[in-house]
Amino acid sequence: MAEVACDDRPLVFEDLVRWMADGAKPASEWRCGAEHEKFVFKLADHSPVPYEPGGIKALLDGLTRFGWTPVMEGENVIALERGMANISLEPGGQFELSGAPLETVHDICEETGSHLNEVKIVADELGLGFLGLGFTPVWRRDEIPVMPKGRYKIMREYMPKVGKLGLDMMFRTCTVQANLDFSSEADMVAKFRTSLALQPIATALFANSPFIEGKPSGFVSSRANVWTDTDPARTGMLDFVFQDGFGFETYARYALNVPMYFAKRGDRYIDLAGRSFVDFMDGKLAELPGERPTLKDWADHTTTIFPEVRLKKYLEMRGADAGPWSRLCALPALWMGIFYDSQALAAAWDLCKDWKIEDHERLRADVARVGLKAQIAGRSVQDVAKDMVAISRSGLKNRNRLSGGMVDESGYLAELEHIAETGVTPAERLVELYNTRWGGKVDPVFEDFAY
Repeated sequence: MAEVACDDRPLVFEDLVRWMADGAKPASEWRCGAEHEKFVFKLADHSPVPYEPGGIKALLDGLTRFGWTPVMEGENVIALERGMANISLEPGGQFELSGAPLETVHDICEETGSHLNEVKIVADELGLGFLGLGFTPVWRRDEIPVMPKGRYKIMREYMPKVGKLGLDMMFRTCTVQANLDFSSEADMVAKFRTSLALQPIATALFANSPFIEGKPSGFVSSRANVWTDTDPARTGMLDFVFQDGFGFETYARYALNVPMYFAKRGDRYIDLAGRSFVDFMDGKLAELPGERPTLKDWADHTTTIFPEVRLKKYLEMRGADAGPWSRLCALPALWMGIFYDSQALAAAWDLCKDWKIEDHERLRADVARVGLKAQIAGRSVQDVAKDMVAISRSGLKNRNRLSGGMVDESGYLAELEHIAETGVTPAERLVELYNTRWGGKVDPVFEDFAY
């Protein structure tokens, strides 16, 4: 049986709170884990790639030559592990690196570069390529193969019951994320509020998904728009985070009341879609009669909640489209500069502390459509983005974490500084290519923007 409360008694609410609170670390132990997803396509015709033959499974198998260990679900390899990093599959075969918790952006960028080099070696042998966009630019949902993971079958059947775009989220989006630490409940609250308010600004800076099925979609981030109609019970801007008294208990109570997807027993996923974790704690689930959850069940449940910032034993920044190699390093740099310098964190909160709660969801929707041209509290998102990136730069300089070449981490923000200064999102540059050099076609993106 998986982990339970330390004295083998049934879990109580305080255990759920303590599980998150135990993530607190002194500043000397703060790290950042970076994640990014990418679409896998066939070089010959730019079509999506099945699990097998000659597809995702072969890619996973091929990477074992670099010391990755397979993770199995039944007879299928569904992930790889190496140290504290892992490679996993999203529902439509999107290939994800979940990096190890690392101390500097230099370390993260080295890890990212090494990963992209390894997957390219194997992919070249298989005739496969990788594309970093927030939303697949040409594929229809019904064209995309389904990966053999039990939790995705449950989600696939449940999603259409609670939103119109959940299946698009599962099969047609890619993101880049950063996972960061906190030192205490007060530090978590400060970081959660600041990053949640500013997450739409990051969405605008990284907006990189203007196409759906071969045409401009009307959004600079089609990925971000998908999240506005996926499942209101587990997504969004979490107004309660900005209210007095917010803390670990508040978030645990919220998570406790988010409908479940599953419980995992061995290799088997028990379909609990729509069920109550509260009932699970009371032993009242008909699918698991008399059984009560473990801390592993709670940890699994927290991974099925998808707000723009997510709390587990750390804070996950979830607002950015996938992009090229340079912006994969920029996302952790942006948030490390803000989170890991106290002056920068305070300055970033000053940017957004007076925004009204009711403005947060509106801003989230606006940036998906118009990016840096959106407005908040009488300012353009572009102006806020300039300030946000400058604050992060100052925080990275204050950290003074130098590479072997004695260069600090602030250089990783150069591309974001250019985007903020010009006010032109990566998505708008893609649409300009579509309207000019690409001659009204999207397919050249697979040549011009492949890894």
